[in-house]
Amino acid sequence: MKKINKFTAILSFFLSSVFATATASAEKITFSADSMTGIVGDKSDSTTLSGEAYVLTDSMEIFADQIGLSGKNFRFIEAQGNIKGKNMESELEFTCEKLKYDRETKIAELSDNVNLKDTKNNVNAKAQIIEYNQNTDTAVMQIEIELTQKDNICTGAYAIYRKNDQMLELSGNSQIKQGQDTFRAQQITLDLTSQEITLDGRVKGSIVDEQKSAADGKEAENAENAESETTEKTPENQESTEETKTEEKNTETAASDSTDSAEKSTPQEKAE
Repeated sequence: MKKINKFTAILSFFLSSVFATATASAEKITFSADSMTGIVGDKSDSTTLSGEAYVLTDSMEIFADQIGLSGKNFRFIEAQGNIKGKNMESELEFTCEKLKYDRETKIAELSDNVNLKDTKNNVNAKAQIIEYNQNTDTAVMQIEIELTQKDNICTGAYAIYRKNDQMLELSGNSQIKQGQDTFRAQQITLDLTSQEITLDGRVKGSIVDEQKSAADGKEAENAENAESETTEKTPENQESTEETKTEEKNTETAASDSTDSAEKSTPQEKAE
């Protein structure tokens, strides 16, 4: 493999793009990088972009530490290191550490700490592996899955997200949390539009009546406040308190009188 400078690289890509326009699957490729190595030929093209690498096709925009282009007319795109990008046609944004994209089948394979965001529907997905088919707008997710949408937090070992239908299918220790409510099953289907949930296999769940819980809490608080006010303001309590104070005062007076009487006694009375 020989090294070629940026000018030669740009010229080579331009010629390749012109050649590609003659095919049915043609699309333009734009790129930039700090450095590049590659071979361009009629049957096999292979190029590596390194350092702030960037590739733009008609539907995909990719930033990465390194991007490789290979195959006839640069059919395959592979990227690694600090990847971020978006699919303009599907309105998806993503970050990950590794990416493979086939320009003909329109299938992207994302791996290692994948974050996928459906900006149109406000759906966020995390997984270790996500395969996205642009033709069917379907994402297949595996390992450490967490998908969030509205109040839903969905987890499982395997999931299929059907973007056009706004349907999510979970399997393998599946769980969906909706606020304080929890649903568990081997297989769960969630309609992200209607929020309807279908559970199948070892179904478990817990539901919290938030309105009743809030009402009970309010009643308990009101009762506690009323009891406190009654204790402080009831006339009987006030009278009882005053009587106690009077008794204490009388006791103190009696004790004082007894002391004074003892001090005023005559010596003879004391002797007696």
